Amino acid sequence: MEKLERYRTCIKELLSDYASLSPSDGEAITELVFDTERDHYQVVHTGWKNRQPMYGCVLHLDIKGEKIWIHHNGTEIDIASKLVELGVPKLDIVLAFHEPLVRQYTGFAVG
Repeated sequence: MEKLERYRTCIKELLSDYASLSPSDGEAITELVFDTERDHYQVVHTGWKNRQPMYGCVLHLDIKGEKIWIHHNGTEIDIASKLVELGVPKLDIVLAFHEPLVRQYTGFAVG
């Protein structure tokens, strides 16, 4: 359980840091979505820009089976490397945006 709490803390810290750097212009905002009960974590941009509705998930991570699954990273930040810097072993990080057959070549967990 201690491991899961540490992983939750790492994810929330990284996503919060990213969100704090994202500018909000009054009409568009950056939202943090943390479902700690089911271990789903997202950063979402929502609102209006140039009179057009805007919505997009830029980061999506889950914890499944005591591993951190990176489902989507639409940023320039290498979130997997940031997790490793925080002490998360590569074998506990799944690059879920790669198809399962490719994951074995990434240096991270396959699933």
